[in-house]
Amino acid sequence: MLVHAGSNPYLTHTHLLSKILVNDRSVIFFFPYRSDTQVNTASTRRTRRKAARPAELLAAATRLFVAKGYAATRVEEVAALANVSKGTLFLYYPSKEALLKAVVRENIAGRFAEWQAELESFTGSTADLVRYAFAVWLERIANSEAGGIYKLMTSECCNFPELASFYLQEVIYPGQALVRRILERGIARGEFRPIDLDAGVHLIMTPMFSYIQWRHSMGVHYPESLGISDTAYFDIHVDNLLRGLAALSA
Repeated sequence: MLVHAGSNPYLTHTHLLSKILVNDRSVIFFFPYRSDTQVNTASTRRTRRKAARPAELLAAATRLFVAKGYAATRVEEVAALANVSKGTLFLYYPSKEALLKAVVRENIAGRFAEWQAELESFTGSTADLVRYAFAVWLERIANSEAGGIYKLMTSECCNFPELASFYLQEVIYPGQALVRRILERGIARGEFRPIDLDAGVHLIMTPMFSYIQWRHSMGVHYPESLGISDTAYFDIHVDNLLRGLAALSA
């Protein structure tokens, strides 16, 4: 016969089956008891796991795109590395192009507002600001996995011009604008001599691009005993740069 859970005070919990099948002597089938705390804990874990998935997918995509290139990387590989299904990946990023754009925004493009705020709040000399900017770039971009994105984009840009345009709009142009602001600050404060700002921007950024390209290509195979430390290299480079920018003495 069928017995309703409400007919027994021990079977009134909301997580028990509302009807249980019994015979005259014993229960044949019965759902195990689960407390509200257990259910809520499991739900919280699922929510946290879901919230972490975009970051996990982007980390996996960054690693594979940098290592293999955009064209050679399959979304199935990204999903497998992130331990999710391909369908789950597409819930967050509907295409491989969208995934790459998200990687660029997460690692570089999305940081420009933060860097702009740091520039605006900096109270030291512009020479110190230049040194600080190089140190931040070296730590957060060049020597991180994100640094390989520049090599990735330069190697793929001719085959995927729409991605090249995206990278110019979201990374190169904002980066140039930030460097320009630093130069303008130095000139306005009388610390730097007046120069052609467009040329000055390229003077600063081109060695940065050259370094990051080397760092994530031939530099991987270059004997450590033949090189110099990143810090020593940029200390010399920034010293030379600042000497060239310094306001001329009367």
